[in-house]
Amino acid sequence: MKMIGLLGGMSWESSALYYAHLNRAVKQRLGGLNSARVLLLSLEFNEIAAWQAQGNWSALRRAMIESAQALERGGAEMLVICSNTMHRLAEEVARALTIPLLHIADITAAAIHAAGARRPLLMATRFTVQDRSYHDRMRERHGLTCDRLPAHDEETVHAIIYNELCQGRVEPGSRRRCLDLVAKARAGGADGLILGCTELAMLLSQGDVDIPVFDTTLLHAQAAVDFALTGSAMADAGESLPGGGLQ
Repeated sequence: MKMIGLLGGMSWESSALYYAHLNRAVKQRLGGLNSARVLLLSLEFNEIAAWQAQGNWSALRRAMIESAQALERGGAEMLVICSNTMHRLAEEVARALTIPLLHIADITAAAIHAAGARRPLLMATRFTVQDRSYHDRMRERHGLTCDRLPAHDEETVHAIIYNELCQGRVEPGSRRRCLDLVAKARAGGADGLILGCTELAMLLSQGDVDIPVFDTTLLHAQAAVDFALTGSAMADAGESLPGGGLQ
């Protein structure tokens, strides 16, 4: 079993979900006392969030690359960035490594195609929904167009993520608000829901809506276990890079 490198702490709430998903998946696959081989580097999220708010992506890039390289030096044989938002820097991080990086958008796109969805709603932080690289990757590599919420509703979701979920608060009122937004998007033609922030699985699940839900945290963790055990991450979900990464 390969050592899975987790670049986490963005926030630790979702990193804990990753850890649980990884170990449950290995237990399901191998049984007995088996568990995942994991190396976790957890960043200080207050610092990360401040740089995000300032638009200081050079500081974020430096922190991400240095942390990813530390995981590789520590023995990680693959890298998982435990944050949709920070995949904005995934290509640059991958180029700084010789180990594979599993890109969350590629893993999610494979699941969307498997479900037959074509216009999933992307619910995520402001940084992710406004990041053209995420949308471009879905469209250019996977032929998918992600629906978006109106701008003021995206701000509502962003606030719920940072002010509540990242601080461990799951508010019933926020769940109802998000379900209302999903219902409106569904009426407008959205045929799936991407939980495009790794904390959103704390708030919403497949049992809440009548369209396919793509839990990026769970999908990413399952793909990491696939790769750790077989050397393949959900078949065609990624492609080899010159430096050895998947993006």
